[in-house]
Order: sequence, then C-alpha cells, then structure tokens
Amino acid sequence: MIILYIIAAFVLGSIPFGVIIAKTKGVDLRKTGSGNIGATNVLRSVGKWAAVFTLAGDMLKGALPVIIARQLSLTESAVGLIGISAILGHDFSIFSRFKGGKGVATSLGVLLVYSPVVGVLSVAIWLVALAVWRYSSLSAIIAFFFVPVNIYIFDYSTSKLMFGVTMLLLIVYKHKDNIERLLKGTESSVRKK
Repeated sequence: MIILYIIAAFVLGSIPFGVIIAKTKGVDLRKTGSGNIGATNVLRSVGKWAAVFTLAGDMLKGALPVIIARQLSLTESAVGLIGISAILGHDFSIFSRFKGGKGVATSLGVLLVYSPVVGVLSVAIWLVALAVWRYSSLSAIIAFFFVPVNIYIFDYSTSKLMFGVTMLLLIVYKHKDNIERLLKGTESSVRKK
C-alpha cells in the first residue's frame, strides 16, 4: 500500500504549475528565460502574481502528500519517502518528459509539514540569503545546506536526518548548472526580469 502512496505523491509532484500558469499568459516557460519551470523563472518571464501562484502550487503539491500520510498514521520513514517522492515528481515530471524544476518550493512544502521547525528555519535562511545576495539559486543551496544540521539540532531522528541529507543532495544536483554559473559570475540575479 505504501508503494501506491509513493506513486501518487510522484504524480502529484509532477504537476507543472509554472508551465500551466505561464501558458495562461501565452508564455512557453520552457522556452523563456532560464527554461526552468519554477517560480523564479515565472517571476522573470511572466510577473509577480504568476510567480506567487506558482510558488503556492509547488509548495502545496509537496505539503499535501505529507499531510495525508500523517493523517494515515504512517511511519516516519514512510512519510519521509512520500515527501521525497513528491519532490522527485517535481524534479523529473512525467508531464514534462521527466524534465522538471529545481525542487525548492516543493521541498519547502514537504519540509514545513514533515519537520515544521526546520521548515520555518529553512524559509527564514532562504529569505535572508536572498535579501543579502539576490541569487535565488545560491539562497536555496545555503538554506538546504543547513537542513541536515537543523534536523540534527532541533528535530533529530535517524530517518529525518537521512531525509534531510537526501533533500540536500537533490537540491545540489538540480542546481549543478547554477553552481557552475555562480562560480563563473554569470548567474542571473532576481533583479533581472
């Protein structure tokens, strides 16, 4: 039965809200800006409100499977797997030929339910880093670097720590091109539309 929940979370996570919302404005998000389907590219390519709705949708599709898993009283490990599956759905969307987004908003949605204290801390770190450096990618990497650390300090269990490390590795993997551009000094900041 857990397998069915994991598959359902993957399918839900695969819904490309950014693509759908941009399309309503006549924009093909995958051919605009960075080509990414997340809220940052929506902000640059479509506008503020479209980005807000994309962010909300991407966070909700991460949070909802974990909320349902909690209501079903599944084990902590199972809930973590379902959350990771939702993130993988976003990262490798079945509706976009297994090409997805960076997973930041969906990961935050999962984290805010799975480990609320760490989730709130991650949002706070992301916002501070964004205010200081103005790079969405760098802010995400910094915020998620601290996820395993904050889990260890504030909400420790072996399964949660493994979950945090997995989440960090996924974020780093999906941002590998951004890391290369950051090192070269060619990464776009959120100031650029």
